Amino acid sequence: MNPLPPRRHPHHTGWTDIEAYCWPLSHEAGDQVAVHCSSRADSFGVEVARIGIRHDVVWRQSGIRVADQHPEQLGDVDEAWAGGCDWPVGFVIPTERSWPSGFYYIRLIAEADGEANRSGDRQPERSVGDAFFVLRPRPGRRDNPLLVLATNTWNAYNQWGGRCLYSGARTVSFARPLERGYLHRPATADPTLPEGFDGRVANIDGDPEHRALQRYQADGHWPLWTGSAGWHNWERRFVAWAEHTGRPIDVAVNADLEFHPEVLDGATGLLSVGHDEYWSWAMRDTVDSWVEAGGHWAVFSGNTCFWQVRFTDEGRSMVCHRSSARRTDDVADRPRMTGSWSDPLVGRPENTTTGLSFTRGGYHRMGLAVAEGDGTYTIHRPDHWALSGTGLATGDRLGAERFIVAYEVDGCDLVTVDGRPQPTGVDGTPADLTVIATAPARLISITEERCEAPEALWASVDPPGDLESIAAMLFGDDRPEHIDRIAAGHAVLATFDQGKGDVFNAGTTDWAYGLDPPDDPDPSVAAITHNVLDRLAGHDARFPGL
Repeated sequence: MNPLPPRRHPHHTGWTDIEAYCWPLSHEAGDQVAVHCSSRADSFGVEVARIGIRHDVVWRQSGIRVADQHPEQLGDVDEAWAGGCDWPVGFVIPTERSWPSGFYYIRLIAEADGEANRSGDRQPERSVGDAFFVLRPRPGRRDNPLLVLATNTWNAYNQWGGRCLYSGARTVSFARPLERGYLHRPATADPTLPEGFDGRVANIDGDPEHRALQRYQADGHWPLWTGSAGWHNWERRFVAWAEHTGRPIDVAVNADLEFHPEVLDGATGLLSVGHDEYWSWAMRDTVDSWVEAGGHWAVFSGNTCFWQVRFTDEGRSMVCHRSSARRTDDVADRPRMTGSWSDPLVGRPENTTTGLSFTRGGYHRMGLAVAEGDGTYTIHRPDHWALSGTGLATGDRLGAERFIVAYEVDGCDLVTVDGRPQPTGVDGTPADLTVIATAPARLISITEERCEAPEALWASVDPPGDLESIAAMLFGDDRPEHIDRIAAGHAVLATFDQGKGDVFNAGTTDWAYGLDPPDDPDPSVAAITHNVLDRLAGHDARFPGL
Protein backbone atom coordinates (compact mmCIF):
# COMPACT_ATOMS: atom_id res chain seq x y z
CA MET A 1 0.00 0.00 0.00
CA ASN A 2 1.10 3.60 -0.53
CA PRO A 3 2.67 5.30 2.50
CA LEU A 4 0.28 7.42 4.52
CA PRO A 5 0.82 11.17 4.83
CA PRO A 6 2.75 12.21 7.94
CA ARG A 7 0.89 13.09 11.15
CA ARG A 8 1.56 16.52 12.58
CA HIS A 9 0.47 15.62 16.12
CA PRO A 10 -0.25 12.18 17.62
CA HIS A 11 -3.86 13.18 18.36
CA HIS A 12 -4.62 14.58 14.91
CA THR A 13 -5.80 12.40 12.06
CA GLY A 14 -3.20 13.97 9.77
CA TRP A 15 -5.79 13.91 7.00
CA THR A 16 -7.43 17.32 7.00
CA ASP A 17 -6.62 20.86 7.96
CA ILE A 18 -9.95 21.15 9.79
CA GLU A 19 -11.19 18.50 12.21
CA ALA A 20 -14.40 18.55 14.20
CA TYR A 21 -16.90 16.57 16.22
CA CYS A 22 -20.31 17.20 17.74
CA TRP A 23 -21.14 16.36 21.29
CA PRO A 24 -23.71 15.12 21.99
CA LEU A 25 -24.30 13.23 18.76
CA SER A 26 -28.09 13.48 18.76
CA HIS A 27 -30.46 16.38 19.39
CA GLU A 28 -34.08 17.36 18.93
CA ALA A 29 -34.97 19.89 16.25
CA GLY A 30 -34.66 23.38 17.69
CA ASP A 31 -31.57 22.55 19.78
CA GLN A 32 -28.27 24.39 19.48
CA VAL A 33 -25.65 21.95 18.13
CA ALA A 34 -22.15 22.63 19.44
CA VAL A 35 -19.32 21.78 17.03
CA HIS A 36 -15.87 21.35 18.60
CA CYS A 37 -13.04 22.19 16.20
CA SER A 38 -9.33 22.32 15.54
CA SER A 39 -8.06 24.07 12.42
CA ARG A 40 -4.74 24.61 10.69
CA ALA A 41 -6.45 26.74 8.04
CA ASP A 42 -6.56 30.52 8.50
CA SER A 43 -10.35 30.36 8.21
CA PHE A 44 -13.00 27.98 6.96
CA GLY A 45 -16.60 27.79 5.85
CA VAL A 46 -19.30 25.34 6.90
CA GLU A 47 -22.15 23.69 5.01
CA VAL A 48 -24.73 21.55 6.83
CA ALA A 49 -26.98 19.22 4.86
CA ARG A 50 -29.56 16.58 5.68
CA ILE A 51 -28.64 13.48 3.68
CA GLY A 52 -31.26 11.17 2.21
CA ILE A 53 -32.21 10.73 -1.42
CA ARG A 54 -31.25 14.41 -1.68
CA HIS A 55 -28.47 16.54 -0.27
CA ASP A 56 -30.59 19.28 1.34
CA VAL A 57 -28.42 22.15 2.55
CA VAL A 58 -30.00 23.72 5.65
CA TRP A 59 -27.32 26.07 6.99
CA ARG A 60 -24.11 27.78 5.90
CA GLN A 61 -21.51 30.01 7.51
CA SER A 62 -18.16 31.36 6.38
CA GLY A 63 -15.16 33.08 7.87
CA ILE A 64 -14.86 30.86 10.94
CA ARG A 65 -11.53 31.07 12.74
CA VAL A 66 -10.45 28.38 15.19
CA ALA A 67 -7.04 27.67 16.70
CA ASP A 68 -5.04 24.52 16.08
CA GLN A 69 -5.39 22.49 19.27
CA HIS A 70 -1.74 21.67 19.99
CA PRO A 71 -0.91 19.10 22.67
CA GLU A 72 0.67 21.79 24.82
CA GLN A 73 -2.65 23.67 24.83
CA LEU A 74 -4.60 20.66 26.00
CA GLY A 75 -2.26 19.00 28.45
CA ASP A 76 -1.92 15.23 28.28
CA VAL A 77 -3.80 14.04 25.20
CA ASP A 78 -1.89 10.83 24.63
CA GLU A 79 -5.13 8.93 25.27
CA ALA A 80 -7.61 11.26 23.62
CA TRP A 81 -9.07 8.24 21.83
CA ALA A 82 -10.34 7.08 25.25
CA GLY A 83 -11.15 10.29 27.13
CA GLY A 84 -12.08 12.60 24.29
CA CYS A 85 -10.52 15.81 23.04
CA ASP A 86 -12.14 18.54 25.15
CA TRP A 87 -11.70 20.91 22.23
CA PRO A 88 -13.45 24.27 22.53
CA VAL A 89 -16.67 24.96 20.65
CA GLY A 90 -15.74 26.43 17.27
CA PHE A 91 -19.27 27.34 16.19
CA VAL A 92 -22.89 26.52 16.97
CA ILE A 93 -25.53 25.33 14.50
CA PRO A 94 -28.95 26.81 15.36
CA THR A 95 -31.29 24.02 14.24
CA GLU A 96 -34.92 24.90 13.63
CA ARG A 97 -37.99 23.06 14.89
CA SER A 98 -39.07 22.55 11.28
CA TRP A 99 -35.98 20.49 10.42
CA PRO A 100 -36.95 16.81 10.04
CA SER A 101 -35.33 13.94 11.89
CA GLY A 102 -32.35 12.63 10.00
CA PHE A 103 -28.58 12.42 9.49
CA TYR A 104 -26.97 15.85 9.13
CA TYR A 105 -23.59 16.04 7.42
CA ILE A 106 -21.23 18.90 8.29
CA ARG A 107 -18.72 19.86 5.61
CA LEU A 108 -15.83 22.13 6.62
CA ILE A 109 -13.93 23.81 3.79
CA ALA A 110 -10.64 25.68 4.19
CA GLU A 111 -10.85 29.25 2.87
CA ALA A 112 -7.18 30.25 3.09
CA ASP A 113 -3.77 28.69 3.48
CA GLY A 114 -2.88 27.72 7.01
CA GLU A 115 0.36 26.59 8.58
CA ALA A 116 0.17 23.07 7.14
CA ASN A 117 -0.44 24.44 3.65
CA ARG A 118 2.45 26.92 3.83
CA SER A 119 4.79 24.11 4.83
CA GLY A 120 4.30 22.54 1.42
CA ASP A 121 2.93 19.16 2.58
CA ARG A 122 -0.67 19.89 1.67
CA GLN A 123 -2.69 17.36 -0.31
CA PRO A 124 -5.95 18.49 -1.98
CA GLU A 125 -8.17 16.29 0.20
CA ARG A 126 -6.82 17.98 3.34
CA SER A 127 -8.73 21.20 2.68
CA VAL A 128 -12.09 19.57 3.51
CA GLY A 129 -13.08 18.03 6.83
CA ASP A 130 -16.37 16.57 7.99
CA ALA A 131 -18.50 15.75 11.02
CA PHE A 132 -22.13 14.87 11.71
CA PHE A 133 -25.04 15.09 14.09
CA VAL A 134 -28.48 13.48 14.20
CA LEU A 135 -31.86 15.03 14.84
CA ARG A 136 -33.89 12.38 16.63
CA PRO A 137 -37.70 12.48 16.49
CA ARG A 138 -39.80 13.84 19.30
CA PRO A 139 -41.78 11.20 21.20
CA GLY A 140 -45.37 10.73 20.12
CA ARG A 141 -47.36 9.04 17.41
CA ARG A 142 -45.79 9.37 13.99
CA ASP A 143 -45.89 7.58 10.67
CA ASN A 144 -42.20 6.78 10.24
CA PRO A 145 -40.03 3.85 11.32
CA LEU A 146 -36.98 4.69 13.43
CA LEU A 147 -33.54 3.84 12.07
CA VAL A 148 -31.01 3.65 14.91
CA LEU A 149 -27.57 4.31 13.43
CA ALA A 150 -24.79 1.91 14.45
CA THR A 151 -22.73 4.73 15.99
CA ASN A 152 -21.30 2.42 18.66
CA THR A 153 -19.72 0.39 15.85
CA TRP A 154 -18.44 3.55 14.17
CA ASN A 155 -16.76 4.50 17.45
CA ALA A 156 -15.30 1.02 17.93
CA TYR A 157 -13.48 1.11 14.57
CA ASN A 158 -12.54 4.80 14.54
CA GLN A 159 -8.78 4.97 15.11
CA TRP A 160 -8.61 8.74 15.49
CA GLY A 161 -5.85 9.58 17.94
CA GLY A 162 -3.97 6.35 17.29
CA ARG A 163 -6.12 3.60 18.76
CA CYS A 164 -9.51 1.92 18.55
CA LEU A 165 -10.99 -1.32 19.88
CA TYR A 166 -9.06 -3.16 17.15
CA SER A 167 -5.67 -1.65 17.94
CA GLY A 168 -5.22 -1.85 21.68
CA ALA A 169 -7.87 0.44 23.19
CA ARG A 170 -10.51 -0.81 25.63
CA THR A 171 -12.23 2.54 25.97
CA VAL A 172 -13.06 4.78 23.02
CA SER A 173 -14.60 8.25 23.08
CA PHE A 174 -17.43 9.65 21.00
CA ALA A 175 -16.08 13.15 21.75
CA ARG A 176 -13.41 13.06 19.04
CA PRO A 177 -13.44 13.36 15.25
CA LEU A 178 -14.17 10.44 13.01
CA GLU A 179 -11.35 9.55 10.68
CA ARG A 180 -11.75 10.68 7.12
CA GLY A 181 -13.89 8.22 5.11
CA TYR A 182 -16.46 7.07 7.66
CA LEU A 183 -19.02 9.63 6.54
CA HIS A 184 -18.21 10.04 2.85
CA ARG A 185 -16.02 8.42 0.19
CA PRO A 186 -16.20 8.93 -3.58
CA ALA A 187 -16.54 6.18 -6.13
CA THR A 188 -13.28 5.27 -7.81
CA ALA A 189 -12.25 6.76 -11.13
CA ASP A 190 -9.71 3.97 -11.62
CA PRO A 191 -10.81 1.86 -14.64
CA THR A 192 -8.91 -1.15 -13.26
CA LEU A 193 -11.25 -1.31 -10.25
CA PRO A 194 -14.91 -2.46 -10.32
CA GLU A 195 -17.21 0.25 -11.68
CA GLY A 196 -18.59 2.45 -8.92
CA PHE A 197 -16.38 0.83 -6.26
CA ASP A 198 -16.26 3.01 -3.14
CA GLY A 199 -14.43 0.88 -0.60
CA ARG A 200 -16.83 -2.01 -0.02
CA VAL A 201 -15.10 -4.41 2.35
CA ALA A 202 -16.63 -7.64 0.97
CA ASN A 203 -14.83 -9.43 -1.84
CA ILE A 204 -16.98 -8.89 -4.94
CA ASP A 205 -14.43 -9.61 -7.67
CA GLY A 206 -13.32 -13.12 -6.71
CA ASP A 207 -10.06 -12.11 -5.02
CA PRO A 208 -9.74 -13.39 -1.43
CA GLU A 209 -6.86 -10.97 -0.81
CA HIS A 210 -9.23 -8.02 -1.44
CA ARG A 211 -6.69 -6.25 -3.62
CA ALA A 212 -9.34 -3.93 -5.07
CA LEU A 213 -10.06 -2.63 -1.58
CA GLN A 214 -6.36 -2.32 -0.80
CA ARG A 215 -5.81 -0.37 -4.03
CA TYR A 216 -8.75 1.92 -3.33
CA GLN A 217 -7.56 2.62 0.21
CA ALA A 218 -4.00 3.28 -0.90
CA ASP A 219 -4.98 5.57 -3.79
CA GLY A 220 -7.24 7.69 -1.58
CA HIS A 221 -5.26 7.39 1.67
CA TRP A 222 -8.38 6.01 3.34
CA PRO A 223 -7.97 4.66 6.89
CA LEU A 224 -7.96 0.88 7.23
CA TRP A 225 -11.36 0.20 8.81
CA THR A 226 -13.58 2.69 7.01
CA GLY A 227 -15.11 -0.20 5.05
CA SER A 228 -16.23 -1.87 8.28
CA ALA A 229 -18.19 0.99 9.84
CA GLY A 230 -19.66 4.40 9.17
CA TRP A 231 -22.65 6.11 7.60
CA HIS A 232 -21.27 5.79 4.08
CA ASN A 233 -21.40 2.01 3.76
CA TRP A 234 -24.93 0.82 4.60
CA GLU A 235 -27.30 3.24 6.35
CA ARG A 236 -26.76 5.88 3.67
CA ARG A 237 -27.81 3.45 0.94
CA PHE A 238 -30.85 2.24 2.87
CA VAL A 239 -32.13 5.75 3.62
CA ALA A 240 -31.61 6.86 0.01
CA TRP A 241 -33.63 3.89 -1.27
CA ALA A 242 -36.40 4.36 1.31
CA GLU A 243 -36.82 8.06 0.57
CA HIS A 244 -36.66 7.39 -3.19
CA THR A 245 -39.68 5.10 -2.76
CA GLY A 246 -41.55 7.70 -0.69
CA ARG A 247 -40.84 6.21 2.74
CA PRO A 248 -39.57 8.81 5.23
CA ILE A 249 -37.21 7.47 7.88
CA ASP A 250 -36.63 8.93 11.34
CA VAL A 251 -33.11 8.62 12.73
CA ALA A 252 -31.47 8.21 16.16
CA VAL A 253 -28.11 6.91 17.42
CA ASN A 254 -27.31 3.73 19.34
CA ALA A 255 -26.89 5.46 22.70
CA ASP A 256 -30.35 7.00 22.42
CA LEU A 257 -31.77 3.56 23.20
CA GLU A 258 -30.13 3.88 26.64
CA PHE A 259 -30.24 7.62 27.34
CA HIS A 260 -33.36 8.59 25.34
CA PRO A 261 -35.48 5.42 25.17
CA GLU A 262 -38.52 7.61 24.53
CA VAL A 263 -37.39 7.82 20.88
CA LEU A 264 -39.30 4.57 20.37
CA ASP A 265 -42.54 6.06 21.69
CA GLY A 266 -44.89 6.27 18.74
CA ALA A 267 -42.48 4.79 16.16
CA THR A 268 -44.13 2.52 13.59
CA GLY A 269 -41.12 0.21 13.72
CA LEU A 270 -37.45 -0.09 14.58
CA LEU A 271 -34.69 -0.53 12.00
CA SER A 272 -31.09 -1.72 12.34
CA VAL A 273 -29.02 -1.54 9.16
CA GLY A 274 -25.51 -2.62 8.18
CA HIS A 275 -23.09 -3.46 10.98
CA ASP A 276 -24.83 -2.93 14.33
CA GLU A 277 -22.23 -4.82 16.38
CA TYR A 278 -21.93 -3.11 19.80
CA TRP A 279 -24.83 -2.93 22.31
CA SER A 280 -25.18 -2.00 25.97
CA TRP A 281 -27.29 -3.89 28.51
CA ALA A 282 -29.77 -1.01 28.76
CA MET A 283 -30.07 -0.79 24.96
CA ARG A 284 -31.13 -4.43 24.87
CA ASP A 285 -33.56 -3.91 27.76
CA THR A 286 -35.16 -1.02 25.88
CA VAL A 287 -35.63 -2.98 22.66
CA ASP A 288 -36.69 -6.24 24.34
CA SER A 289 -39.38 -4.44 26.34
CA TRP A 290 -40.59 -2.46 23.34
CA VAL A 291 -40.87 -5.55 21.12
CA GLU A 292 -42.52 -7.57 23.91
CA ALA A 293 -45.15 -4.84 24.20
CA GLY A 294 -45.99 -5.08 20.49
CA GLY A 295 -43.15 -3.40 18.61
CA HIS A 296 -41.89 -4.58 15.24
CA TRP A 297 -38.12 -4.67 14.65
CA ALA A 298 -36.48 -5.17 11.25
CA VAL A 299 -32.80 -6.10 11.37
CA PHE A 300 -31.12 -5.48 8.01
CA SER A 301 -27.75 -5.96 9.68
CA GLY A 302 -25.13 -8.61 10.31
CA ASN A 303 -22.90 -9.35 13.31
CA THR A 304 -25.73 -7.66 15.18
CA CYS A 305 -25.36 -7.16 18.94
CA PHE A 306 -22.28 -9.40 19.19
CA TRP A 307 -20.30 -7.40 21.80
CA GLN A 308 -21.56 -5.93 25.06
CA VAL A 309 -20.45 -2.37 25.87
CA ARG A 310 -21.01 0.00 28.74
CA PHE A 311 -21.08 3.76 28.53
CA THR A 312 -19.03 5.94 30.88
CA ASP A 313 -18.74 9.67 31.56
CA GLU A 314 -22.46 10.25 30.86
CA GLY A 315 -22.16 8.52 27.51
CA ARG A 316 -19.07 10.33 26.21
CA SER A 317 -17.04 7.11 26.14
CA MET A 318 -17.69 3.43 25.53
CA VAL A 319 -15.92 0.48 27.17
CA CYS A 320 -15.47 -2.92 25.52
CA HIS A 321 -12.77 -5.47 26.36
CA ARG A 322 -13.89 -7.78 23.54
CA SER A 323 -12.22 -11.22 23.57
CA SER A 324 -10.04 -10.41 26.60
CA ALA A 325 -13.01 -9.54 28.83
CA ARG A 326 -12.74 -12.63 31.05
CA ARG A 327 -9.15 -11.70 31.90
CA THR A 328 -9.15 -7.91 31.85
CA ASP A 329 -12.64 -6.57 32.64
CA ASP A 330 -12.81 -6.58 36.42
CA VAL A 331 -16.47 -5.54 36.67
CA ALA A 332 -17.91 -7.26 39.76
CA ASP A 333 -21.18 -8.27 38.10
CA ARG A 334 -19.80 -10.81 35.62
CA PRO A 335 -22.83 -10.78 33.27
CA ARG A 336 -21.98 -7.12 32.67
CA MET A 337 -18.43 -7.80 31.48
CA THR A 338 -17.82 -6.25 28.10
CA GLY A 339 -17.13 -9.30 25.98
CA SER A 340 -19.35 -11.40 23.75
CA TRP A 341 -23.03 -11.56 24.65
CA SER A 342 -22.84 -15.29 23.86
CA ASP A 343 -20.20 -15.91 26.52
CA PRO A 344 -21.75 -18.37 29.06
CA LEU A 345 -20.49 -16.08 31.86
CA VAL A 346 -22.69 -13.31 30.47
CA GLY A 347 -25.60 -15.68 29.94
CA ARG A 348 -27.57 -13.45 27.59
CA PRO A 349 -26.80 -14.60 24.02
CA GLU A 350 -27.73 -12.02 21.42
CA ASN A 351 -30.07 -14.40 19.59
CA THR A 352 -32.53 -14.22 22.48
CA THR A 353 -33.07 -10.63 21.29
CA THR A 354 -32.25 -10.78 17.56
CA GLY A 355 -33.04 -14.43 16.76
CA LEU A 356 -29.58 -15.03 15.26
CA SER A 357 -25.92 -15.03 16.30
CA PHE A 358 -22.56 -14.42 14.68
CA THR A 359 -21.27 -17.48 16.59
CA ARG A 360 -23.26 -19.71 14.20
CA GLY A 361 -22.68 -17.52 11.16
CA GLY A 362 -19.38 -15.81 10.45
CA TYR A 363 -18.24 -14.52 7.07
CA HIS A 364 -19.15 -14.88 3.42
CA ARG A 365 -16.77 -13.71 0.65
CA MET A 366 -14.28 -12.51 3.23
CA GLY A 367 -10.73 -13.80 2.91
CA LEU A 368 -10.93 -17.58 2.55
CA ALA A 369 -14.29 -17.77 4.35
CA VAL A 370 -16.70 -18.92 1.61
CA ALA A 371 -14.44 -17.04 -0.80
CA GLU A 372 -16.25 -18.39 -3.87
CA GLY A 373 -19.80 -18.11 -2.51
CA ASP A 374 -22.26 -16.40 -4.84
CA GLY A 375 -23.47 -13.90 -2.25
CA THR A 376 -27.09 -15.07 -2.38
CA TYR A 377 -29.68 -16.66 -0.12
CA THR A 378 -31.29 -20.00 -1.07
CA ILE A 379 -35.05 -19.86 -0.51
CA HIS A 380 -36.68 -22.53 1.69
CA ARG A 381 -40.12 -21.02 2.46
CA PRO A 382 -41.40 -19.12 -0.58
CA ASP A 383 -44.87 -18.82 0.98
CA HIS A 384 -43.62 -16.66 3.86
CA TRP A 385 -45.25 -13.22 4.08
CA ALA A 386 -41.87 -11.48 3.64
CA LEU A 387 -41.54 -12.99 0.14
CA SER A 388 -45.01 -11.98 -1.03
CA GLY A 389 -44.93 -10.68 -4.58
CA THR A 390 -41.38 -11.74 -5.30
CA GLY A 391 -42.22 -14.85 -7.33
CA LEU A 392 -39.40 -16.69 -5.64
CA ALA A 393 -39.68 -20.48 -5.38
CA THR A 394 -37.97 -23.09 -3.23
CA GLY A 395 -34.30 -23.31 -4.22
CA ASP A 396 -34.25 -19.92 -5.96
CA ARG A 397 -31.41 -17.51 -5.26
CA LEU A 398 -32.02 -14.11 -3.68
CA GLY A 399 -29.64 -11.22 -4.33
CA ALA A 400 -27.75 -12.50 -7.36
CA GLU A 401 -25.12 -10.08 -8.70
CA ARG A 402 -25.55 -7.75 -5.69
CA PHE A 403 -23.81 -10.06 -3.17
CA ILE A 404 -26.31 -9.26 -0.42
CA VAL A 405 -24.88 -12.15 1.63
CA ALA A 406 -21.38 -10.86 2.25
CA TYR A 407 -18.90 -9.70 4.85
CA GLU A 408 -20.36 -10.62 8.30
CA VAL A 409 -23.46 -12.74 8.69
CA ASP A 410 -25.56 -14.21 11.50
CA GLY A 411 -27.10 -17.67 11.80
CA CYS A 412 -28.26 -20.30 14.25
CA ASP A 413 -27.77 -23.97 15.00
CA LEU A 414 -29.86 -25.81 12.40
CA VAL A 415 -31.25 -29.25 11.68
CA THR A 416 -33.10 -30.38 8.55
CA VAL A 417 -36.67 -31.57 9.08
CA ASP A 418 -38.75 -32.68 6.08
CA GLY A 419 -36.22 -31.08 3.76
CA ARG A 420 -36.29 -27.67 5.44
CA PRO A 421 -33.89 -26.15 7.98
CA GLN A 422 -35.18 -25.27 11.42
CA PRO A 423 -33.44 -24.16 14.62
CA THR A 424 -32.40 -26.68 17.24
CA GLY A 425 -32.54 -24.07 20.01
CA VAL A 426 -29.34 -25.32 21.66
CA ASP A 427 -27.73 -21.91 21.10
CA GLY A 428 -30.58 -19.89 22.61
CA THR A 429 -32.37 -19.24 19.34
CA PRO A 430 -36.15 -18.87 19.89
CA ALA A 431 -37.99 -22.12 19.20
CA ASP A 432 -40.53 -20.40 16.93
CA LEU A 433 -37.92 -18.84 14.64
CA THR A 434 -38.93 -19.43 11.01
CA VAL A 435 -36.01 -19.95 8.64
CA ILE A 436 -36.90 -18.38 5.29
CA ALA A 437 -33.55 -18.72 3.52
CA THR A 438 -29.93 -19.70 4.19
CA ALA A 439 -26.43 -19.34 2.78
CA PRO A 440 -23.13 -20.99 3.78
CA ALA A 441 -20.88 -19.07 6.17
CA ARG A 442 -17.71 -19.67 8.13
CA LEU A 443 -15.95 -18.15 11.10
CA ILE A 444 -12.40 -17.36 10.05
CA SER A 445 -9.77 -19.81 11.28
CA ILE A 446 -6.23 -18.74 12.13
CA THR A 447 -3.80 -21.40 13.33
CA GLU A 448 -0.04 -21.85 13.20
CA GLU A 449 -0.50 -23.75 9.93
CA ARG A 450 -3.18 -21.73 8.11
CA CYS A 451 -4.60 -18.21 8.02
CA GLU A 452 -7.99 -17.70 6.38
CA ALA A 453 -8.02 -13.92 7.01
CA PRO A 454 -7.07 -11.35 4.35
CA GLU A 455 -3.85 -10.36 6.09
CA ALA A 456 -3.64 -6.76 4.89
CA LEU A 457 -7.10 -5.99 6.29
CA TRP A 458 -7.05 -7.85 9.62
CA ALA A 459 -6.19 -6.35 12.99
CA SER A 460 -4.06 -9.39 13.84
CA VAL A 461 -3.31 -12.63 12.04
CA ASP A 462 -1.83 -14.25 15.11
CA PRO A 463 -3.75 -17.32 16.25
CA PRO A 464 -6.37 -18.00 17.43
CA GLY A 465 -8.88 -16.93 14.81
CA ASP A 466 -12.57 -16.27 15.37
CA LEU A 467 -13.38 -19.94 14.85
CA GLU A 468 -10.99 -21.13 17.52
CA SER A 469 -11.65 -18.35 20.05
CA ILE A 470 -15.44 -18.62 19.78
CA ALA A 471 -15.31 -22.42 20.14
CA ALA A 472 -13.22 -22.02 23.30
CA MET A 473 -15.60 -19.39 24.68
CA LEU A 474 -18.72 -21.46 24.04
CA PHE A 475 -17.47 -24.95 24.91
CA GLY A 476 -14.49 -24.44 27.21
CA ASP A 477 -11.65 -25.15 24.77
CA ASP A 478 -10.89 -25.35 21.05
CA ARG A 479 -10.54 -29.09 20.68
CA PRO A 480 -11.35 -30.31 17.14
CA GLU A 481 -14.73 -31.70 18.17
CA HIS A 482 -15.72 -28.28 19.55
CA ILE A 483 -14.48 -26.45 16.48
CA ASP A 484 -16.42 -28.85 14.28
CA ARG A 485 -19.67 -27.88 16.02
CA ILE A 486 -19.51 -24.35 14.58
CA ALA A 487 -17.11 -24.70 11.61
CA ALA A 488 -19.88 -24.94 9.00
CA GLY A 489 -22.03 -21.91 9.74
CA HIS A 490 -24.98 -20.34 7.99
CA ALA A 491 -26.30 -16.93 7.15
CA VAL A 492 -30.01 -17.06 7.96
CA LEU A 493 -32.97 -14.93 6.85
CA ALA A 494 -35.65 -15.40 9.48
CA THR A 495 -38.54 -14.11 11.59
CA PHE A 496 -39.84 -14.85 15.07
CA ASP A 497 -42.46 -13.61 17.51
CA GLN A 498 -41.49 -12.01 20.80
CA GLY A 499 -44.35 -11.31 23.17
CA LYS A 500 -46.89 -9.17 21.32
CA GLY A 501 -44.28 -8.07 18.79
CA ASP A 502 -41.97 -9.67 16.28
CA VAL A 503 -38.54 -9.51 14.69
CA PHE A 504 -37.43 -9.82 11.07
CA ASN A 505 -33.71 -10.52 10.70
CA ALA A 506 -31.95 -10.42 7.33
CA GLY A 507 -28.80 -11.89 8.92
CA THR A 508 -26.26 -10.02 6.77
CA THR A 509 -24.39 -6.72 6.84
CA ASP A 510 -24.73 -6.18 3.10
CA TRP A 511 -28.50 -6.25 2.53
CA ALA A 512 -28.48 -2.53 1.69
CA TYR A 513 -26.29 -3.19 -1.37
CA GLY A 514 -29.31 -4.92 -2.87
CA LEU A 515 -31.15 -1.59 -2.67
CA ASP A 516 -28.40 0.42 -4.36
CA PRO A 517 -28.68 2.39 -6.57
CA PRO A 518 -32.12 3.44 -5.32
CA ASP A 519 -33.55 3.79 -8.83
CA ASP A 520 -32.35 0.31 -9.85
CA PRO A 521 -32.42 -2.05 -6.85
CA ASP A 522 -32.56 -5.83 -6.99
CA PRO A 523 -36.32 -6.32 -7.52
CA SER A 524 -36.72 -9.16 -5.02
CA VAL A 525 -34.61 -7.49 -2.34
CA ALA A 526 -36.65 -4.32 -2.77
CA ALA A 527 -39.95 -6.24 -2.65
CA ILE A 528 -38.98 -8.01 0.57
CA THR A 529 -37.87 -4.74 2.14
CA HIS A 530 -41.20 -3.15 1.16
CA ASN A 531 -43.07 -6.10 2.70
CA VAL A 532 -41.13 -5.79 5.94
CA LEU A 533 -41.63 -2.01 6.18
CA ASP A 534 -45.35 -2.46 5.45
CA ARG A 535 -45.60 -4.96 8.27
CA LEU A 536 -43.78 -2.57 10.62
CA ALA A 537 -46.28 0.12 9.75
CA GLY A 538 -49.31 -2.20 9.97
CA HIS A 539 -50.25 -1.56 6.34
CA ASP A 540 -50.51 -5.23 5.32
CA ALA A 541 -54.18 -6.14 5.03
CA ARG A 542 -53.42 -9.76 5.92
CA PHE A 543 -52.33 -8.61 9.36
CA PRO A 544 -55.12 -6.23 10.44
CA GLY A 545 -54.11 -6.44 14.09
CA LEU A 546 -50.67 -4.94 13.52
